[in-house]
Amino acid sequence: MIHDETDPKSGRDALAVTRRRFFQVAGTFGFTTAVIASAAGVLHSDEAVAQTANEERDRQQAAERVMTVATAYIITADRSYPIMQLDFKENLQNMSNGRIDVRLAPNGQLGSGGALVQSVQEGTIECAQHSLSNFAPFAPVVDLINIPYWCGDNQQFANLVTSAAWKSEVNPKVEERGFKPLWYVTIDPRTVAVRRGIEGPVRTPDDIDGIKFRVPGSQILQQFYRLLGANPTPVARGETPSAIQQGVADALDPSVGALYVFGFKEILSSITLVRSVPDAQVYSCNKAWYDALDGELREAIDFASETTSRQNLAKVPAARAFAMSELSKSGVSFYSPTEDELAQWAERAGHQRPEWDAMKVELAGSLEVFERLREAAETDGGYYVHDA
Repeated sequence: MIHDETDPKSGRDALAVTRRRFFQVAGTFGFTTAVIASAAGVLHSDEAVAQTANEERDRQQAAERVMTVATAYIITADRSYPIMQLDFKENLQNMSNGRIDVRLAPNGQLGSGGALVQSVQEGTIECAQHSLSNFAPFAPVVDLINIPYWCGDNQQFANLVTSAAWKSEVNPKVEERGFKPLWYVTIDPRTVAVRRGIEGPVRTPDDIDGIKFRVPGSQILQQFYRLLGANPTPVARGETPSAIQQGVADALDPSVGALYVFGFKEILSSITLVRSVPDAQVYSCNKAWYDALDGELREAIDFASETTSRQNLAKVPAARAFAMSELSKSGVSFYSPTEDELAQWAERAGHQRPEWDAMKVELAGSLEVFERLREAAETDGGYYVHDA
């Protein structure tokens, strides 16, 4: 019996029952069956689990190729962080007419961040989802998106990564490093989120002057926060919640959805929507594996990628609304800067500043190429996505 989850204790009991059931199903029918049954809400139905297991077995037996797709997120993360991993699995299998069997490895099973990128590059796994910031050390050209205030809005980012300019100037450089970018995931822009104990909300760059700002490994993001007057403090993702709680860092910048899914709701006081840089993701595939497929399978993967990308764009506002609602319940406040306030952020650290010119040339090849990419970010390419 599953208890009424409106009661905190019975909620914990229900979670424990579900966890035990998940491992029971995984041990009997396999991890993939347990994942799919859990995502479909039928984990506690013996009949539905058996049917799911039979479908997975038949699919595996009929498939010609196995494609492992690894992510750092739980299978249900789409509710607040729309990486669409289960949709991508289904689309790959269905659009290949069953010739590809996708083995999902969610929740960091095979690693996260740079470890996943390296596994794809080495061919240990066929495909992984990871952030562009974690991708940058392996394919530096994508770090262009971390230059502030030129593709931070969702629509700008979607325009950019689907444009002819990006496909001709950026993707070939990524492929030279052994990757085939399948599709770029729009989440939402990075924020300025401050911990409890720091007065908020943050309205202008002056409000973060001198504070310890947690950043990932990106040198561009570190320079961005130095230009704003903050003290950038590199902290690994897994260590960030404790660093924020202990005051090692006072603020951090993931998107609203990421802040929720990574468990910051009890740690933060306020989140400011500064719309500076896309908190973007990508599904990358090992290029040698992709190239070895016949034309029909490559076309199926491309079509599945395009379809899932459009599903992702449609999911963004609902995922954001859920994350904001849940964070608000924990007492986190939100602030959207005025146009004048946003102009101060862009003026202080935006892409137009000469401090970025050397980085533009290093990554894009020239200022002229960067300008073509910037124009692409402002040009409607037929992919609509909602901006907060």
